[in-house]
Amino acid sequence: MIPIKSCLENTSFSYELINHDTPIRSAQEGADIFGIEIGQTAPALIVKKDTEFLGLIVSGGHPKTDFKQVAAQLGCSSLKLANPNEVKQVTGFEPGNVPLIGLTIPCAVDQRLLAYSFVYGGTGNPTCTLKIEPKALLELNQVITTLK
Repeated sequence: MIPIKSCLENTSFSYELINHDTPIRSAQEGADIFGIEIGQTAPALIVKKDTEFLGLIVSGGHPKTDFKQVAAQLGCSSLKLANPNEVKQVTGFEPGNVPLIGLTIPCAVDQRLLAYSFVYGGTGNPTCTLKIEPKALLELNQVITTLK
């Protein structure tokens, strides 16, 4: 994991780090707090394909990620969510706090996020949210595909 501040230091993308008093626990809660569409929230999920881990950055406007569809798009037989210990081991962060950028594992980004001017997601700190141009997700991660 590359520290988020290091990723942001030299970027030309517009962003803001937004501090808040309590952790945000759901996409709907984040949308309500920031006054945005739920689709602009971008949880970063860690999934496991056999023994390989992948990051999925999805739109919060779609509450259930279809892992069968994602697996088919990635050309593998199945995917499953990494367990909390695996997430911590692979990223250095607890589930729910995985940063949107700086992931050092292959990633897939939900193309629906690209329709927004800004998306909101994790920074690694439960009381700080990153607001960033969605195209930054494609350049500041090791993106292998966009999800349809």
